[in-house]
Amino acid sequence: MSLVVVPVRYPLTKHSRRTLERAIDVAREREAALTILHVDLYQNGKKVTRIDLKNAVERAFGQLENARYVVRTGFLVEESILDEVAAESADAVVIGSKQASRIRRIFQRFTDNPDIDRYLRSHLDCEVITVESARA
Repeated sequence: MSLVVVPVRYPLTKHSRRTLERAIDVAREREAALTILHVDLYQNGKKVTRIDLKNAVERAFGQLENARYVVRTGFLVEESILDEVAAESADAVVIGSKQASRIRRIFQRFTDNPDIDRYLRSHLDCEVITVESARA
């Protein structure tokens, strides 16, 4: 079964809901499992549990089949997202446009090729689906 990973903020923001809604659609279209990921930053000192995340998502979208809820702790959200994508051999990652631009900036620091989409496809065989921010 293929896997779609979607990183979200907790509590769910308007943009996280849009991104999650797109990820749910992608997972259904592909009959894929869905990993809903939240990253707790060490420096923030907050502790979000898998149950907190699951309850928030289910309040917004109802119970999801083939969904797994993951809370990682890290220093950089973007690095934790890439770790999860690699560890789970995800087929697709659905991220918000702001997150995508932050990941691209991090890549520019470490490589002369900031093309995150191409990197993920070539190194991890993972498609990147970007969701634009809601316009006010």
